[in-house]
Amino acid sequence: MTYKNTEEFSLQLDENDELKHYRNEFSIPLQKNGEEHVYLCGNSLGLQAKRTKSFINQELEDWATFGVEGHFHAKNPWMPYHEFLTESYSKIVGSKQSEVVAMNTLTVNLHLMMVSFYRPTKNRYKIIIEADAFPSDIYAVESQIKYHGYSVNHSLIKLTPRDGESSIRTEDIAEIIDREGNEIALIMLGGVNYYTGQVFDFETITKLGKYKGIVVGFDLAHAAGNIKLELHNWGVDFAVWCSYKYLNSGPGSVAGAFVHEKHHNSDLPRFAGWWGHNKENRFKMPDEFNAIKSAEGWQLSNPPILSLAAIRASLSIFDEVGMDKLVAKSKKLTDYLLFLLNIIETDRIEIITPEERGCQISIRVKNGNKELFDKITEKGVIADWREPDVIRVAPVPLYNSFSDVFNFYNILKEVI
Repeated sequence: MTYKNTEEFSLQLDENDELKHYRNEFSIPLQKNGEEHVYLCGNSLGLQAKRTKSFINQELEDWATFGVEGHFHAKNPWMPYHEFLTESYSKIVGSKQSEVVAMNTLTVNLHLMMVSFYRPTKNRYKIIIEADAFPSDIYAVESQIKYHGYSVNHSLIKLTPRDGESSIRTEDIAEIIDREGNEIALIMLGGVNYYTGQVFDFETITKLGKYKGIVVGFDLAHAAGNIKLELHNWGVDFAVWCSYKYLNSGPGSVAGAFVHEKHHNSDLPRFAGWWGHNKENRFKMPDEFNAIKSAEGWQLSNPPILSLAAIRASLSIFDEVGMDKLVAKSKKLTDYLLFLLNIIETDRIEIITPEERGCQISIRVKNGNKELFDKITEKGVIADWREPDVIRVAPVPLYNSFSDVFNFYNILKEVI
């Protein structure tokens, strides 16, 4: 497509967008002057779907009406409520329904997965992670290494780009796996790097890891609801994700986890809780834990229903649209954004997101000068600054328009 840097062209793209009406399904934050913000921060917190209120209100009404009996007699009974999300999640991450579960929060789930899947030995104890992974992931893997009595300096392999580059090459990951694979216990990468927006080659990395006998897991916080995933077919061992970014579930909402079916009947150690116990006799309160033979067997406690209701509201929209259409529009939005950014005549910014990307474009600001970010914020842009020098913008296909992209470009160009 031949792009143009005109408002008329952006409006034409919007007119031809088959998903344009879904923008009306979301509440767009307003500026003090009553105009909509240019909201490009769905990679940090997704917008509220308007139907969320009715989903939550239904549970509030049932709580008022039934009290504890709502577990069985609510319109959407609370006992199996988390199961109402299972089919939607399986479509989003590319799995069987038995392989996914909504539970806990992201880093809690990461720790629970590492209890089962990071089993270091004298000869195989190392973990691979990106050097610029989200800090919580770094803290989690380092604490697990220390918990098992190993040295972080000798046990944690941090992947870095080559000098002068911003993203990590798959061939460099492959070289490390080949060279040190016999000592690596776990590959634990962010499926989409939070800082650069790079999408890792899940299939190749998993294949290389499995060939060397390595457990492979991913943090999908910036991937779930953003890119096309095929966790089951790729043979990924486990994955975790939050739901409040691209999945629009609200701040701090319940997270999710994937465990490949090949592990469902294994004797892997785990931290257990009663909600992961066999449903057939859970309420007989047996003394011995009997895990559900699915991803649900990693649950600890019964989940917060109001939070699940918010997730369910958003997932109902994903069910209507499907990931294929979302990914297709996402590429069009980011292609258009990159075209506009590249015609701004300046040496103050640099795009560090590679071709392998989802919604997010990361813009490096020369000398880490946050003044540029502050000025676009003053002019109505809600984006995201990440130290030391990056503005992250994410045109989300469910609710962002091509006009949003053009307006952001106009504001950025004016400020520069």
